[in-house]
Amino acid sequence: MSQASKTVWRWVIDIIVIIVGSGVYSLGVHCFTAPNNIAPGGVTGIATIISYVTDWNIGTLIAVINIPLLIAGFFLLNRGTMLKTLIGVASLTVMTDYLLKNVPVYIADNGGGILASIFGGLLMGAGLGLVYAREGTTGGTDIINKIINRFKPEIKLGQISFLVNAGVAVSGYIVYKNLDVVMYAIVSVFVQAKVIDALVYGGLEGKFLMIFSEKPQEIADRLLKQKRGVTLLKGEGAYSGEERQVVCIAVHKNEYVKVKRIVKQTDPNAFVIITGASEVLGKGFQKLD
Repeated sequence: MSQASKTVWRWVIDIIVIIVGSGVYSLGVHCFTAPNNIAPGGVTGIATIISYVTDWNIGTLIAVINIPLLIAGFFLLNRGTMLKTLIGVASLTVMTDYLLKNVPVYIADNGGGILASIFGGLLMGAGLGLVYAREGTTGGTDIINKIINRFKPEIKLGQISFLVNAGVAVSGYIVYKNLDVVMYAIVSVFVQAKVIDALVYGGLEGKFLMIFSEKPQEIADRLLKQKRGVTLLKGEGAYSGEERQVVCIAVHKNEYVKVKRIVKQTDPNAFVIITGASEVLGKGFQKLD
């Protein structure tokens, strides 16, 4: 397959996933948050609040509010991202106002608001996670999230989403005059953030270990038998001046315990530094695209 064909095929997959993700997000809004007056942050939260006051359709409001943000996005984000964003916004608007219009909704009763916020957050987070994973957005504060992530990539998208959306959720109190609804909105935003990070980063996270031992080669040999890449770095003790080899290895989260056990069995006196890796890309891990 030629490079051009691969590019076209990837775009087709991206668009399909973005439409599906937008549909999942819309389902969370239509079935759980909107019927229970939960403003789940961002433009959707603002649209929910305005819809409560004016009876305008939430999807239409989302499209209208997105116009200035889309214009900003065209200047600050690449055209590919903005094209995907337009598709996401259009899908979200059509599905929320029309395609899902007759889908049954959940009306909270007797404290059921917490269920609405959790399940709404799960669906919305899952939808956004799918969209983000294909380098798209559903517009709104998602564009702001992408802009911040472009300049501050070390900040996770879920964290950005939580900070931006929590402010909108709290502002719902001005309209609803109900503190319970505001707390449900914060729960929904929190669940969204966790689901987004699990989908976008969960499969890429790993552990990075630096192992200082008197038996570096033995440890390296045992780790190699586990079919994991190992690197030996030359080090020198600042105090002793002794040269020694440092064993470095990156592993999936579920392999971490096994590696630690191997090190302990080989050299109980080893000194090990362990750090979390938000992403591990390359051979043996997620493909570097």
